[in-house]
Order: sequence, then structure tokens, then C-alpha cells
Amino acid sequence: MNRFPLWKNLLVLVTVVIGFLYALPNFYGEYPAVQVSATRTTRVDETTVTRVKRALDQAKLTYVEANLADKSVRIRFADTDTQIRARDVVQEEMGNEYIVALSLLPATPEWLQAIGAKPMYLGLDLRGGVHFLMQVDMRAVLKKAEETAGDDTRRILREKKVRYQTVTRGEGGTIEVRFRDAAERERAIKVLKEDLRDVVFTESQRGADLFLAGRFGESALREKKRFALEQNITALNNRVNELGVAEPIIQQQGDDRIVVQLPGVQDTAKAKDILGRTATLEIRLVDEDAMIGSGQVPPGSKAYRLRQGGQIILKNQLVYSGDNITDATPGFDSQRNTAIVSITLDSRGAAINQRVTGENLQKRMAVVYIEIKSEPKLDANKKPVLDAQGRAIRESKRIEEVITAPVIRSQLGKRFQIEGLDNRQEANELSLLLRAGSLAAPVEIVEERTVGPSLGAENIQRGFQSTWIGFAAIVVFMMIYYLVFGVTSSLALGANLLFLVALLSMMQATLTLPGMAGIALTLGMAIDANVLINERIREELRNGNTPHASIHAGYERAFGTILDSNITTLIAGLALFTFGSGPVRGFAVVLCLGILTSMFSAVTVSRAMVNLIYGRRAKLERVAIGNTRWEEQRPGRSPAA
Repeated sequence: MNRFPLWKNLLVLVTVVIGFLYALPNFYGEYPAVQVSATRTTRVDETTVTRVKRALDQAKLTYVEANLADKSVRIRFADTDTQIRARDVVQEEMGNEYIVALSLLPATPEWLQAIGAKPMYLGLDLRGGVHFLMQVDMRAVLKKAEETAGDDTRRILREKKVRYQTVTRGEGGTIEVRFRDAAERERAIKVLKEDLRDVVFTESQRGADLFLAGRFGESALREKKRFALEQNITALNNRVNELGVAEPIIQQQGDDRIVVQLPGVQDTAKAKDILGRTATLEIRLVDEDAMIGSGQVPPGSKAYRLRQGGQIILKNQLVYSGDNITDATPGFDSQRNTAIVSITLDSRGAAINQRVTGENLQKRMAVVYIEIKSEPKLDANKKPVLDAQGRAIRESKRIEEVITAPVIRSQLGKRFQIEGLDNRQEANELSLLLRAGSLAAPVEIVEERTVGPSLGAENIQRGFQSTWIGFAAIVVFMMIYYLVFGVTSSLALGANLLFLVALLSMMQATLTLPGMAGIALTLGMAIDANVLINERIREELRNGNTPHASIHAGYERAFGTILDSNITTLIAGLALFTFGSGPVRGFAVVLCLGILTSMFSAVTVSRAMVNLIYGRRAKLERVAIGNTRWEEQRPGRSPAA
């Protein structure tokens, strides 16, 4: 009755062993390290490792090991002070052609790594790192969409051979097309509605001129904002990959904000420089008829600053932008002795580039570099302006400058080069930002928080301390109150903790403070199942049943109640995971996994141990389960309660 078959005992044993092996890497900690990664123009090999070792030896910096792993050089150190000094030495040796970043490497032994056992990632509040809150400029999204719609309108009307006078941007973001002939306007309505389905066109008339006004519908505007936000998140993910950050958190907050958390990043200046900068390119034609220095800019054009000094007037019509760039590679032109960036366009950009350059031979086409920086707002005395909380108020500064405006000598296609850069470092940075994905809209860092490694270590210590204290208190109570059954319940609770940590490690989940709270809550909830089982066994003993029958009935009859209570909690956890975000979802993941592991450990693991203790005895006279003990009924005696 109270004996498991061999396969069930083996199942419990195998799961405990696997749980122990995959939970073990979390107890080895991490080593401070420096990671050297390659860019598109370089590669990392054994020669790179040799260079790094030589530079560290010359600087008399001691390192634990340096090897090549996952297409990067990883140098491990004994302390963070040596790590930071070594980063500066390696950066000076490797130059800007390599990405040198501070990192943390797990100290897991090789035999555990060979079976795929890895520790959990630690979140920002435990490991330390940086937190950015970025504001997406949705006005720039709408402006770019309107410019693109205007360009598409001209292209469609020209391809369909519909005669029109001008296409301009009207008030409120409308696109106005002026006609002289009503029949041509009717033709334009038909062809534009077929190709520009997101734009709603209305007819109007002012004097002898006939107009067709186009405006984006509300659903189209929402879709463009959503797409811009998603594209920015994708681009930021690509940029974070360039930093070599493990398990970053990049997610949407509200309708126009993005949260970026980089656990373990100690080089905050570099992270802010890569993420906070918004580098995009716009290709525009030069207004050859405009007179520089006249003080007047013709309608449909705008004055831009030249990087080399002075001004140039460009047409407002956008040829194409960074959205059409699929690859960017830095290089050096030895003939002109200048840094360059080789650009590769997608099919749409290549078609536009071929058509525009073919139609404008011997004219100039400018490459406009656009960057948005966030800087402290200064008062008249050049001191930072503070808000009510004493924090410096920041304001965004938009930089627009023309890198180069060469003459179109021949028809261009899918590939071309950007010249006019100051040095190779600028070429590397620009190509990195462009190939990581062009931002669909400028972003501004509106909030920045840094969690130091020491604070993260303190959070880890307190979190584990509270978990172990709670676990120990539960164990002491169960052993005193339920005796042997309290011991088996405590061992099952320990197995539950082991399974939960192992599952989180296998999933390579990110553990945060809410996640640790979920672990502590899971332990407190998991013991409820064993309490129900033990009390049910007591009740059966009081009713005069034999110990074997009481143990069997206790587990069988308590299972329904345990299942019902855990299912309701699981539903609540799934709701938190579905509708929550960030820390709430992390808590929900731990809670749901903890419910599943507690069902197995409380029912199967604990019963396996009880069966090993009592199941081998054919005639069981008593069981140690607290203040209720059954004894075999003899003449003149009744079962003791």
C-alpha cells in the first residue's frame, strides 16, 4: 500500500540529482573580467589574445586567465580594481577598432559547463548596472511619415502621368496637391487611393486652383507610432549586443517611452554614449538655385550647417533616410587620406538612389548627419537649472550638419561611400550606430539611474539571508510539530527549492528582488501542502484507521484540495504574467514555476521518503506525527488518540 514501484523511486532520485547539478552553478559566484570583441572590420583570434596578454604583462597587471571564447577574448581578474585598470590598458593597446568592455564571468567549473549547467542571470537590483528611461519623439515620426507620403505622392503621379502643379505640406500635417484641371484631379484621386491606402484625401478649391488634401487616418497614425516604437526597441537591442551585455531588459513603457536596463554594466559612460546618441542620416538634394549669403531661404528649402564651416541650402524633399540602410562598414581612403563609411541600401533605397542620381547628374547631393543629445539646462551664470526635487533639468539639443555634399558624377545604386569624416574613430562610431539599426524616431534619455555593484551585493546577501531564515524557521516548526513527518516535509521543501533554482537556471532566467520575493513566498506556500497531508493523516489515525491506511488516505484525499488551491494560485500568477511588466512578470514567473515544483515535491518526493521509512514494515504499530499516535487495538484497550 505504501510502497513506490522502482521506477517512481528512480524518478525522484534522478530529478533530485539533476536539480542539484543545475542549481550548483549559482553558488560559485562570478569573476570580474574584461571582454574584447571584434567589429565588422576586425576579427578576434589567438593573435588578439597574445596582444592582450603582452599589454597586461607590460603593465604588470596580474590576471587569472585569458582565453578565446564565443568570438571574443575574455580576461579574468581577481578583483575589480585590477579589472578597471586592465580595461584602460587593453583599450589603449587595441584602439577603437575593437570593443573593450567590463564584464562579469561565472566561476562555474568546466565539468558543469560541459553539461550545460549555468547560473541564473542577476537583474539590475542584484548585480548592479544602469537604468535608462528614454522618450521617443513621436512628432518626428509623424513629420517623417508626412514627408515620405509627399514624396510618394509625387512619384505616383509622375509614374501614372497625372498632370499636377505642386505638392506641398499644408497646415496640420496635410499634403496638398494643386491642379488646374478637374479631370486630372479625379484621375489623381483614383491612383492615389490605390497606392496610399493610409491617407484620406479630400477635395477643395481656392479661386481658380483645385486642391487635393491628404491626411493620415487615426488608425494609420497609431500604427506608425507603434511601428516606430518597435523599431527603436529592435535598434536598441542591436546596440546593446555591441556592448556584450548578457540578458538586458529593453521594453516599452507607456505609449512613447522605452526602459533599458543593463545589468552588470560598469562602463556607464560608454553605455550612455552608444544608447543615448541618435545617429541617423538623411539624403537630400542641394538647392542649386539658392543664393548663399542672401539671408533668404527659398520656399521648399532649408539652410543647414556644413561640418567644415559655413552654410548650404538643401531642398526639403527627402530622398531617403537611415531606415533604408542595411549595412555600414568603416574604412579608409588612402588616396584622399580620409576616413570613410561604406553604405549598403535595401531594395527600396537602392531603387530611389538609382532614380534620383540618374535624374540629377552633375548636381550635388548632400548627406545630412542628425544627432540628438541630452544636456543639462543652464541659467545665465552657466549653472545647471534644478527642479523641485533638486535634480538637474535636461533639454534635448538637435544637431543637424552636412557631412559631405559631393557632385553626382554617375548613377549610383545599392552601395556608396560617405566621406568628410574627421577620423577613423568617428567612422567606427557612425558605422556602429547605423549597422545596429537606424532609429525610426529620435530618443532622449529623460531618466538615468545607476545601481552600484556593492549595493547589488548587499541586496543579494539580504535576499538570500531572508530566504534561508524563513526556510530554517519553517523547518524548525515542522520538525517540532510533526516529528518524523516534519523532517520528511522539510526535506521535500528543500527539494522544492532545489527544483525551482534549477529550473530558473536551465531557462537562463533573470533573478531580481521581486523574483527572490517569489522564491520566499513559494516556500511559505509549498509547506501548506504538507501541512494538509499531515493533518489528514492525523485525522485518519484519530478515526481508528491503521497507520498504513492513514498514510495512504492522507496523501490520496489531500491531493484534491492541494490541486484546487494550487490551480487558483496558478491562474492568478498567469494573469500577473500576462498583464504585468518588468518586475511583476519576473515575480509571476517564479510564482508559477514554484507552484509546479511544489506539487511534485510536496506529494511525490515527501511520500517517497515516508514510504522508505514506514513502507517496508508489514505490521506498523505506530507513526511519529506529533501529538497523535496510533497503537494496535488489544483486548481491553482502545486506539489512543
